[in-house]
Amino acid sequence: MTTKVAVVGATGTMGRLVSRLVDASDDFELVASLSSKDPLSDMLVAEVVVDVTLPGVSQSVVDFAVANGLNVLVGTSGWSSDRIISLEHLLADVDGVGVVIIPNFSIGSVLATSFAATAARFYESIEIIEAHKSSKVDSPSGTAVRTAELIGRSRAAIGPVIAPHADQRARGQQVASVPIHSLRMQGVVAKQDVVFGGTGETLTLSHETLSETSYEAGILLALAAVRTAEGVTVGLDRLIDLT
Repeated sequence: MTTKVAVVGATGTMGRLVSRLVDASDDFELVASLSSKDPLSDMLVAEVVVDVTLPGVSQSVVDFAVANGLNVLVGTSGWSSDRIISLEHLLADVDGVGVVIIPNFSIGSVLATSFAATAARFYESIEIIEAHKSSKVDSPSGTAVRTAELIGRSRAAIGPVIAPHADQRARGQQVASVPIHSLRMQGVVAKQDVVFGGTGETLTLSHETLSETSYEAGILLALAAVRTAEGVTVGLDRLIDLT
């Protein structure tokens, strides 16, 4: 039995990719493709909503879907910890509805972030440099924020990283004490380096997206998971076995 899907943000790069994957799948049926000009009520013909809009729009899409009992897969950046906590409180009073938030659909990116969280316990000096295409409207990226948050969680028992002169603008934006430096450039799809500094050495964990096709496996995995999701799930790492 197929699951009916509505894609919100269907005219964007990610929206077109998700729509193509849904169309090609035997498990899903694309029943609504919404652009910024379409009313959100157009999604009500679906069973599952995919939000690949913009940071300023995403929350309203999710709120509308949840209010109407629809599960949502969020592929939009900009979901901070505070927004996620608010969403968790909202869903605590809603039975049988789930939201899956995926900062990055790339399996390689998720693995690199997991490795970074592990390495964070062994280094006190850690910074992130992330690069995306010039048209990306938000910074730092959702992937960088997620990486920094997991690094902070990994270091909870030993304290924040060392980030000297963090008050200077050129030192980047701190998330969970980790400085993040964002590049927005032509010729780039997506790239992230997590640099660890230790006594007499540095370690760099690097992941680069060369094509949007790298997101396909993660999108299909997340689509399968959102059908039966309840509550809030954050990160593709929650959907794959990293043990």
